[in-house]
Amino acid sequence: MTHALTLTRRAAALALLAAPLLTHAADFPSKPIKFIVPYTAGGTTDLVARTVGQKVSEKLGQPVLIDNRGGAGGNIGMDAVAKAAPDGYTIGFGAISTNALNPHIYKSMAFDPRKDFTAISLLGMSTIVLEVPASSAIKTVPDLIAAAKKNPGLPYATAGAGTSMNLAGVMFAQMTGTELTHVAYKGSGPAITDMLGNNITVMFDNLPASLPHIQAGKLRALAVAGSTRSPSLPDVPTMAEAGLKGYALEPWFGVYGPAKLPAPIVKALNDAFVEALAMPDVKAKLQQAGFSPRGSTAQELSTLTDTEYKRLGDVAKKAGMTAE
Repeated sequence: MTHALTLTRRAAALALLAAPLLTHAADFPSKPIKFIVPYTAGGTTDLVARTVGQKVSEKLGQPVLIDNRGGAGGNIGMDAVAKAAPDGYTIGFGAISTNALNPHIYKSMAFDPRKDFTAISLLGMSTIVLEVPASSAIKTVPDLIAAAKKNPGLPYATAGAGTSMNLAGVMFAQMTGTELTHVAYKGSGPAITDMLGNNITVMFDNLPASLPHIQAGKLRALAVAGSTRSPSLPDVPTMAEAGLKGYALEPWFGVYGPAKLPAPIVKALNDAFVEALAMPDVKAKLQQAGFSPRGSTAQELSTLTDTEYKRLGDVAKKAGMTAE
């Protein structure tokens, strides 16, 4: 009898603890939502977050405030999401790097992407482009392979260590039997500036950041890393078409909340993001910038995160990828 009474009391206590969460979930959202983008302003993620965030704000009736927190390959921003209260008022812009690759290459991680987040919705895929300055003598991927074999240690730029662009460079070196030196910048912007000034001659970049410079004729795109050509660059071959059979890398991005986010809040946020990503004006704007928007169920993003975590762990281990 005493045992039964104790259990009843425990259940009542748990119900009391859960009650405020459920009450808050019912009237969610009742104040602004902070959307942490773990990269500097002006890049691909920033454009997507601001474009989609505006529509989510309209749908939910509360402001969605973009909070750029760059550094450590996105780990600083996503750590803030992991440590936030699970009430739906702090969400984050996770990526293939922060939620699948980084744990395998950074010597210390403040969070575990498999345990410390609640998946909300996929945001879509980006395209990685391999490029050189327009004045470069390198015109094709075979030209670059020849140059890399002639000059072992040829440097290439990316937006940071542990990014999907860094992974693209590692895969390129592995598959071509070349030795490349990675030069990690703090975002695409500074790297592109150095490319335009001919201070670095090869770069793997997220297409939306580089596309205006390619279209202006200041940078030359040699290939894209995805399995299909980019609609923004229909004349630029894929890596596979350029001779690297089997090469394909498509960075994905998603919205995550802290662990233990109540199901009604996840549903409210998922509905808003999926609806925003399907809007014709949002799709047109993001596709024009080289991003392929796509919403998903929360479960689909959760499954993708788990499978990519395992797959990229193998890739990173084989390549000996590390980052401080």
